[in-house]
Amino acid sequence: MDIRGRDPATECYRVDLVIDDRTITALVPERLAADMRLIGSRSSHQTAYVWMAENKEKIEAAIATLARGTGRPRAPFDQITLIEER
Repeated sequence: MDIRGRDPATECYRVDLVIDDRTITALVPERLAADMRLIGSRSSHQTAYVWMAENKEKIEAAIATLARGTGRPRAPFDQITLIEER
């Protein structure tokens, strides 16, 4: 999984993942990494990257599920969306 940076327009991080010989680009909402105790808070880049590293397997599984069309990821990973396939 490669994190390609933050997309300010969608407030998500762009993530690339190779699945079945295809490169899939997904958007992982930055709000997933935010401290839920602080309503309206926005996570720092470091916090978001640490959170994504800690949840790498779940993020990759959610993207694979969406790319293969084999179901729907469990919350909160159901908020991830696919945007590109190469």
